[in-house]
Amino acid sequence: MEENQEKAFDYSKRAQWLRAAVLGANDGLVSTASLMMGVGAVKQDVKIMILTGFAGLVAGACSMAIGEFVSVYSQYDIEVAQMKRETGGEVEKEKLPSPTQAAAASALAFSLGAMVPLLAAAFVKEYKVRIGVIVAAVTLALVMFGWLGAVLGKAPVVKSSLRVLVGGWLAMAITFGFTKLIGSHGHMYV
Repeated sequence: MEENQEKAFDYSKRAQWLRAAVLGANDGLVSTASLMMGVGAVKQDVKIMILTGFAGLVAGACSMAIGEFVSVYSQYDIEVAQMKRETGGEVEKEKLPSPTQAAAASALAFSLGAMVPLLAAAFVKEYKVRIGVIVAAVTLALVMFGWLGAVLGKAPVVKSSLRVLVGGWLAMAITFGFTKLIGSHGHMYV
C-alpha cells in the first residue's frame, strides 16, 4: 500500500521549491567560493579573501531574493489573470505562490551555501592550506547538495551529484585561472 502511495505522489510538484532551494544553496556555495578562489589567485591575505566572500554572500543573497521575488510575482500575476479569465470572478489567491516567501527562501538558501567557503577559510591562516580547505569543504557540500536534490526529487543520485560537483569545480577553476592570468599580466589592475 505504501508503494502505491509513493507512485501516486507527484514529485514534479516539489520541483519549484526544490529547484529554488538547491539553486540558491548551490549558487551561494559556488559563487562565493569562486570569488574567494579568484581573489586568492592574486592575493594571499586571509582578510581580503574573507571580506570578498562576505561581500559575495550579501550581494548574492540580495540578488537572489530580488530575482526570485520578481520571477514569482510575474508568475503570480499570470496565474491570477488566467483564473479571472476562466472563472470570471474571485480568485483564490492563497493557493498561489508567495513572492515574499520565495524571496526569503532563496536568500536564506544562498546564504547557507555561501557560509561553507567562508567558514572553511575563516580559521586557516596558511594560504595553500586555506585554498585546500576551501576546495575540500566545497567539494563535500557540492556532493551533498547533488545528493539531496536527487533524493528529494527521486532522481539518480550519482548522476546528480557528479553534475553538481563538476559544475562547481569548473566555476572555481575558471575563476581562479582567469584571475591568476589577469593578475600576472596586468599588475596595474591588482
